[in-house]
Amino acid sequence: MRVGVPQEIKVQEHRVGLTPMAVREYVSHGHEVLVQSGAGAGIGADDAAYVAAGGRIVGTAAEVFAQADMIVKVKEPQPVEWKMLRKGQILFTYLHLAPDPQQAHGLLESGCIAVAYETVTDDRGGLPLLAPMSEVAGRLAIEAAAFSLRKPAGGKGLLLGGVPGVPPARVVVIGGGVVGTHAARMAVGLGSEVTILDRSLPRLRELDDMFDGRVRTRFSSVATVEEEIFAADVVVGAVLIPGASAPKVITRAMLKHMKPRSVLVDVAIDQGGCFETSHATTHDEPTYVVDGIIHYCVANMPGAVPNTSSHALNHATLPFGLALAGKGERALVDDVHLRHGLNIHRGRVTCEPVARALDLPSVSAESALGM
Repeated sequence: MRVGVPQEIKVQEHRVGLTPMAVREYVSHGHEVLVQSGAGAGIGADDAAYVAAGGRIVGTAAEVFAQADMIVKVKEPQPVEWKMLRKGQILFTYLHLAPDPQQAHGLLESGCIAVAYETVTDDRGGLPLLAPMSEVAGRLAIEAAAFSLRKPAGGKGLLLGGVPGVPPARVVVIGGGVVGTHAARMAVGLGSEVTILDRSLPRLRELDDMFDGRVRTRFSSVATVEEEIFAADVVVGAVLIPGASAPKVITRAMLKHMKPRSVLVDVAIDQGGCFETSHATTHDEPTYVVDGIIHYCVANMPGAVPNTSSHALNHATLPFGLALAGKGERALVDDVHLRHGLNIHRGRVTCEPVARALDLPSVSAESALGM
């Protein structure tokens, strides 16, 4: 198969769909890989590195989209990109369609086969292609919070870990999944006082054992959320419902009871955000203030560390991408976990949570694939 790698064009997005390592793997499996010139610049991989890996450099994104049978990206296609997609072309990338009706309609009109990293599953019920970026985002959330608490950044001038004789910041993490676990790990490592809220008692037990008493775990309810966030200096929103819009766990009314200049970091912003007052920001202008509370809502947080992120992502996506390149649509038939990633198939929505969020009709992936 001919596989295409365009340069990412979302604001301050420096990751790349395929690293030179991954290109070499595709080529070794008999595929041709077209790489847009400069696509790997953000991770320090120049065109020569891709040529050495067996890739072919082309000048423009238009050439990549026109010639490739499958497009491998990182972030969701922007309007200029989805207009270049064609019927039957495979798109393999993060999509996050639930809060983005414009993109959904663009992909439907293109007739492409859109497979979303974030809904591919594994045999343990996990999301293996979302996990590496969740790990990065969870860790970055604490770095972002630490910076936002500083006085020059508009914060209250608080050090996350405190110092002897001065108490540390109180960090509340809502959601005990991959993002929440890594955020808690970073916050604990910096000496913060950390509480994790989750609605799964088995997960709370796991977290209690994992952190060996270094974090507080609480069952998440409206009452406990309010109690914890009103006393917090930092709140990390790490709530995920696969494929669906994130629930709003913090309302605007709650903000007036929080500590002035405390920080909300919404890692669920790609799925619409889990705070009522959240809206997507960029690395150029990452924060804004609502009712005296600092909001950090960057929609592509791992893009700030593209070298780490691109390699971590490629390690996870490679076997699935090779399956798609080797078998085409048949890969979706053969692998139920990859099939769960199918969000749109030739003009029809095939992911029920996406359809429900956007009020669109849907068919099962099995029906769309003629199974």
